[in-house]
Amino acid sequence: MSIQVQTETIQRYLSKWQGILRLRDWDIRLQVVDIEWRKTGDIKIDEDDQKAVLMINVANPKQENVEGVVIHELLHLRLWAMDQMIERLLLAVFGDEENDPKQAFAYGQYMGVVESTTENLTKAFLSIAGEDKEISFGRVQQQVDEELRRASGNHK
Repeated sequence: MSIQVQTETIQRYLSKWQGILRLRDWDIRLQVVDIEWRKTGDIKIDEDDQKAVLMINVANPKQENVEGVVIHELLHLRLWAMDQMIERLLLAVFGDEENDPKQAFAYGQYMGVVESTTENLTKAFLSIAGEDKEISFGRVQQQVDEELRRASGNHK
């Protein structure tokens, strides 16, 4: 699929899910990333101006379902105010010393909950209104493939 077709498809998903998630009051621009990148998607947010840039990796994505990636990143935008409030609370309680094990533990736990909740909501929205209802097994499939490569190497 060409970059242009991918961009048009992603833009269509952005428009669809911006409406469903009630984010029409935000100005959201799509940035297609066509270079090697460690992420599949990201969203950069300017809460004061209600602007965001949705970044989607088309060069080496870790997830196969691009609609799911769009939903996931837009959910981060939808949850942004709560996310920032909790981060400020963690800073107030635990401080910002990265080497403090209590701070590192609390922040790590928080980020794990944010990501798993966002991913579970993404799966729910996909199952209800997704064009591609297939759940992406990209990262875990990479782990399976690596495990099998190591196992087959041990039998040679």
